[in-house]
Order: sequence, then structure tokens, then C-alpha cells
Amino acid sequence: MSETLETLRKLVQDKFDIDAARIEPEVSILDSGLDSLALTELLFAVEEKFGVELLDVAREITTLGGLARLIDDLRSRAQPATASPTGLPIR
Repeated sequence: MSETLETLRKLVQDKFDIDAARIEPEVSILDSGLDSLALTELLFAVEEKFGVELLDVAREITTLGGLARLIDDLRSRAQPATASPTGLPIR
């Protein structure tokens, strides 16, 4: 399991008092005990925790596994290119 997914599970547990062991990565978040309002709260908490801006596509993601993959993708895109010894960016 990815570190992002584990962090998401802990966030859900801490914020909504749902046992993290009950949260399956590929099962609908709504089936894990959250309602649509709690899901919206979760998305705001995720943006703050991970420092990402979730796109409208995040609202279509229904599992924590899918949300973890989106967060990892957004974070990898946000990392600046590393500079080479010549000062030119490495891609």
C-alpha cells in the first residue's frame, strides 16, 4: 500500500472516527461510512494535508485508492525539474 493511501486512511479515521482497517482502497468511499457531505469535507482536508488543489475530476473518484493515485500524480507534476551542473533543467 502506498504512503499516500495510508495517510488518507488515517485522515479518514481521525476526522470521521471510522476504523482505518475497514477502509478498502478500491471500495466506494461512501460504502466505507461517509456520506456526500463528509466526502466534500474529506476533499478539503486532503487539499490542505497534501498541499494539492484537487480538480473537478476528484469529485468523480469514488475510492481512496483512486484518490491516492490522483494525489500522487498531482504532486509529481508539481515538483520542479532538477537543474543539471550547467544550470539547465533536467527532464
